Amino acid sequence: MLIEVLVALVIGGVIFFLVQRSRIQLLKTEDGWWGRGAPPAAEEDITIHHFKVTTSDEELEDLHRRIDMTRPVPSLEDSQFHYGFNSQYLQKVVSYWRNDFDWKRQVEKLNQYPHFKTNIEGIDIHYLHVKPKKVPEGSRAVPLIMVHGWPGSFYEFYGLIPLLTDPSDPGDLVFEVVCPSIPGYGFSEAPSKKGFDSVCAARIFHKLMKRLGFQQFYAHGGDWGWQITTNMAQLEPKTVEGLHVNFAPPSKVGLLVTLSIMLGRRFPKLFGFTDVDVERLFPCMEKLVVESIKESGYMHIQATKPDTVGRGLNDSPVGLAAYILEKFSTWTNRDFRNLEDGGLTRKFSLDDLLTNVMIYWTSGCIVSSMRFYKENFAKGFDSPHAKIPVYVPTGFACFPNELIHTPELWAKQKHRKLMSFSPMARGGHFAAMEEPQLMAEDIQKFIKMVEKNKTQ
Repeated sequence: MLIEVLVALVIGGVIFFLVQRSRIQLLKTEDGWWGRGAPPAAEEDITIHHFKVTTSDEELEDLHRRIDMTRPVPSLEDSQFHYGFNSQYLQKVVSYWRNDFDWKRQVEKLNQYPHFKTNIEGIDIHYLHVKPKKVPEGSRAVPLIMVHGWPGSFYEFYGLIPLLTDPSDPGDLVFEVVCPSIPGYGFSEAPSKKGFDSVCAARIFHKLMKRLGFQQFYAHGGDWGWQITTNMAQLEPKTVEGLHVNFAPPSKVGLLVTLSIMLGRRFPKLFGFTDVDVERLFPCMEKLVVESIKESGYMHIQATKPDTVGRGLNDSPVGLAAYILEKFSTWTNRDFRNLEDGGLTRKFSLDDLLTNVMIYWTSGCIVSSMRFYKENFAKGFDSPHAKIPVYVPTGFACFPNELIHTPELWAKQKHRKLMSFSPMARGGHFAAMEEPQLMAEDIQKFIKMVEKNKTQ
């Protein structure tokens, strides 16, 4: 009798576990107000306004005056980029910025796509809305929202957008692309109240897409864009038709992930690890712990006291450039730390890099962008969204030089409908900007799979 009871309990437990696992959990959220003071009694203004990036001689004169007053600091001998941005190379970048960089021409480039602003939950949200010039007869433009991260901006997607809205292959899907600036980044207004995290950004972007008339759409993101678009999928899984990401660190380290860390080097096939997985993960103390400590100092500052260092960066264009551009070196390839110039222009042009810096400088958004870390880490690692799986069809582009390597097994723990896992040939953290062609191809591949499944 006792054995029958035990067997029944075990079977019941397994059934309960399977039922709980199959039940779709939705992320919950409530409307907020992020403008100054109390929300007005009147209904929310849903007007959409055209926006244009502008500059002035006064703005450039102020920038040049501040650059001219910078106080260079000599780098240590044989230090390359191991101590941060090499000061000697920084002087060359600053010289180019001061004497050769044409911000007015870059402003024209920024304005090649239509910009808009609309007020949501008390703050003005900036976004690009790029419609295809031509949609093949009998097909539709596929709506896609793409979200950037830190220290990037909407400008990261400028090389990717035309590949999606005007693809050269007649067999490719044609996209209608929306690229918002995260509130507190670029030309989106910063929240005036505490507590604005990735879930709040996800909720606002859902409202933005609905305001634009999209009842369903696809989403893509990397860095904070990964977290925001993932939250969008968790909030409204029926609205987000598919989620494509190029950054997916484990939000919760469960038993299977723990076992794979402990035993994966010795038994890689047991966990489906490839040679690349083994190379990127082991020895785990060096690859997962030491490397993370080396490259996460900025995160500890921004997650605790962002306003302190942010104030200095907001006053000094040279300091701001060093702080941002160092990430575009090391996060593109860790080996670039061994180079005197940080390999900065091996993957990007100085014009593109400085344009991103200028978006931060002219909008004065560095402090508010850094606060996003504090708001997201305020609850530690126990946020509700960290515990909730993603049930939306997902595609993951796994770039070899990404900050945190995520094997397919790890990605599946969070993304229960991982339809596409693509080990990419090359590329790092800023993949959309570094390898737009590869990114476009993987987005096409994944969304074609989802669209095909919808018709079956």
